[in-house]
Amino acid sequence: MALKPEPTAPFHSVQYVLRVLEAISRHGGGVTDVQIARETGLPPAHLTSMLLMLRREGYVEQVADGAYAIGDSMVLVGSGTARQQALETKLQDTLTSLRDSVGAAVYISRYIDGEVKITQYADGPTAPKVNEWVDFKSAAHASAVGKCLLTQLDQNGRRDHLSRHKIARLTSRTITSEKVLFSKLDSQPATVPVLDLQEYAVGTVCAAVPLTAGSAVGCLALSMPIEHAHRLRAAADTLNRRAAPVVLSLAI
Repeated sequence: MALKPEPTAPFHSVQYVLRVLEAISRHGGGVTDVQIARETGLPPAHLTSMLLMLRREGYVEQVADGAYAIGDSMVLVGSGTARQQALETKLQDTLTSLRDSVGAAVYISRYIDGEVKITQYADGPTAPKVNEWVDFKSAAHASAVGKCLLTQLDQNGRRDHLSRHKIARLTSRTITSEKVLFSKLDSQPATVPVLDLQEYAVGTVCAAVPLTAGSAVGCLALSMPIEHAHRLRAAADTLNRRAAPVVLSLAI
């Protein structure tokens, strides 16, 4: 049904926006602004501003010949497989941008069913990912990722994890005492990145910051070769500042 904006009604009202999105969603291959105006009854001047806003927010995108199609942000509002794929793509784009900002491989890790799991990462020729020479789920006591996740568990949760994954010396810097490890985890400030200075692997330094979306236990981390260790603190601070957008992506 075509809408006729009243003189006093703002052109960006929710009602008009929904009608525009409905019109675009009916055309899987894209639809022109002329056709959108015809189907919604919105004046071209109003429609141009509205489409600009929707593009900026990612709800629509321009495809071939300037036609408009539904964008990623709109897909994320939905459910099912399409939403999950769109969310993963959005997170991957965020990680890639973060990788370029910090000049290091970056990772998202979660504690799922009692195990440490790397769910997504972004690396590259100049930002190589860490060599997982020991499964991360067995090295929580040594890696920045693992320690960051353990800080978010209570004492019983930590003991349960270590009862299944015994502390082992991976390098000369690895903490092998449960008492010392727990003391360090307890004294770790929530706002300070957790570091791994060659505790997991010789030749690699890492940092991780918690991602707290609801009750989920997760973290955002980076790794870099030891020759770039002088950049670790600054990169970790950037990681910390950039964690909020990642949390929002996870919470959508």
